[in-house]
Amino acid sequence: MEKRIYTYIFFLALFTIGYNIVEGLISIWFGIEDETIALFGFGADSFIEVISGIGILQMVIRIGMNPSGQRSPVEITALRITGWGFYLLAAGLIAGAFLNIYQHHKPESTLWGIIISIISLAVMTGLYKAKTFYGKKINSEPVIADARCTLMCVYMSLILLVSSLIYMLTGFGWIDTVGAIGLAWFSFREGKEAFEKAKGKACVCAHQCAT
Repeated sequence: MEKRIYTYIFFLALFTIGYNIVEGLISIWFGIEDETIALFGFGADSFIEVISGIGILQMVIRIGMNPSGQRSPVEITALRITGWGFYLLAAGLIAGAFLNIYQHHKPESTLWGIIISIISLAVMTGLYKAKTFYGKKINSEPVIADARCTLMCVYMSLILLVSSLIYMLTGFGWIDTVGAIGLAWFSFREGKEAFEKAKGKACVCAHQCAT
């Protein structure tokens, strides 16, 4: 039974990687087309999540074969690359936000931001519930920690949805910039968590620590 659950978790990890690749490509494309920094940053975050997902996939394989085994170099390297990626993304989003303010820039449209964020909310909420369910089934804190990280993606999708909706309804140009700053804050948090995990503190995205 436990082996079957690890198979389910393995495919959830694969799906997470595949979904983030597709989401990232579409978000960056429409972020550029519609000139919305929030949607572009959301897409860039998806690609960083792919790197993190590779480390998670390696972790799932390891704990499925040997739950008490040490973390592999692939996991640690993926965490460090992820950490730097999130830091760079946060810095880029902040710089872009200030540039938008200076140039009084407004997006052409935020329709695709609304569509993509609604889809992402549904998918990531489903993944969070599934990972939490299976993680508790086998009493695996690393899997539950991964679920909490997926919950962070839910929050980021919510930020994109709210900022995109407000702009669509009001035409208030700075709200796209505010959304980008919100995404930058979450990116910084995720970067910090990635480095803490790489150092062996094993802190999860909900700011709790796993043993």
